[in-house]
Amino acid sequence: MGDEYKSVDGEVNVNKSYSKTPVADGEVSLEHHTPPETRLYKRRWLIVCLFSSYSLCNSYQWIQYGIINNIFMRFYSVDSFTIDWMSMIYMLTYIPLIFPVSWLLDKKGLRVIALVAAALNCAGTWIKVASARPDLFPVTFFGQFTCSVAQVFILGMPSRIASVWFGSDELGIAIGFLVPPILVPNLEDLDKLAEHIRAMFYITAGVATFLFVLVIIVFQDRPEIPPTHSQAAARRIPPESYSYTASIRRLLRNKAFILLVITYGLNVGCFYAVSTLLNRMIIEHFPGEEVNAGRIGLTIVIAGMVGSLICGVWLDRSKTYKQTTLAVYLMSLVGLVVYAFTLDLGRLWVVFITAGSLGFFMTGYLPLGFEFAVFGIIFTICQGKIMDSYNTLAGNLFLCAFLLMGTVLTGFIKSDLRRQLANQQALAAAALGRSDVQDHSGTSLLPPTHM
Repeated sequence: MGDEYKSVDGEVNVNKSYSKTPVADGEVSLEHHTPPETRLYKRRWLIVCLFSSYSLCNSYQWIQYGIINNIFMRFYSVDSFTIDWMSMIYMLTYIPLIFPVSWLLDKKGLRVIALVAAALNCAGTWIKVASARPDLFPVTFFGQFTCSVAQVFILGMPSRIASVWFGSDELGIAIGFLVPPILVPNLEDLDKLAEHIRAMFYITAGVATFLFVLVIIVFQDRPEIPPTHSQAAARRIPPESYSYTASIRRLLRNKAFILLVITYGLNVGCFYAVSTLLNRMIIEHFPGEEVNAGRIGLTIVIAGMVGSLICGVWLDRSKTYKQTTLAVYLMSLVGLVVYAFTLDLGRLWVVFITAGSLGFFMTGYLPLGFEFAVFGIIFTICQGKIMDSYNTLAGNLFLCAFLLMGTVLTGFIKSDLRRQLANQQALAAAALGRSDVQDHSGTSLLPPTHM
């Protein structure tokens, strides 16, 4: 039978039949000259839109306290470091929970994880609604903690959504920078300030509740027919042949992966430190400019989104992954140095430009997110203490030193594009008539590599 490609209701369909025989080490032998059936469903866009919406709602809450740090300090009568923990709690909860949540994602699938994430996020927002009183800081912290647990479930999902639905949280943070300074002005009257804080919490809770209901109705675990050959191969591997702990051990033996963790961790950790402490930096040099601090944060993220888009198009065309990563890392260092030395010039428009240039390169790393949470906690605490003891410039130069280290280490990383390799192997198998196809699309199937 020749190749037959159909379009059914706008869905891309490779209509094939095949027989398969499982063999050792997660490989599958194809007995016919045809690849497995694959299909891209329209529903995938609804799934990713819904995921993006409640991810946005959750990541917005990560920065909503820090960007108006001075206002919440006065409202709850706590110090700056305590408010910093409203951001760092997102990073702290990730560290012990990511492995059990990843295991749960493997065992229960996307729908269960999505429901838990949306439910926890919704619960956290309503707890915060009840905390809009100066004597209820422990309640608002508990609400933030609940939302931070939700983000562990959320951040484990993008790669799985991409692999099971698609072929081969920056907006939320942007809103988190922009909206709180507008909704919560710096008022002296604590009763009026409480009304504004309560209104912000109610809006967030309403959005989170609506999204939770949508997840219950809409979210689906995976399509009936896989979207790629690598995903088809992954489905044919018997569950009993998979070991979660073995996959972790394989990753830890991969030198390139360890270097990647360190270098990206340094970069993303610097970004989270800058974001958490942005209000303090701006207010120190420009008193009373809480709203502009939020706008500067927005500028950082929007510039980063543009940078990510441009880099994505460039990578798609050039395939120069390592060279582009190294260039972006180096420019992140340059951007932070320029930003550090221009803060005290007294020109707010200059800060917008330098912060935007920093965001253009540094925020491109943000999709990796809280996988590197420990760096964010360490850098935020250290930079905050340095700023308290010395000044903002010293704190930013502290981050620059680690970006320089990360730039050097990035040069030693070798490319290992495994999902792309898996799809190439599947197509080659079809062309040759028979081959062994091994899936490389997920960490659970990553074998040791020889570099």
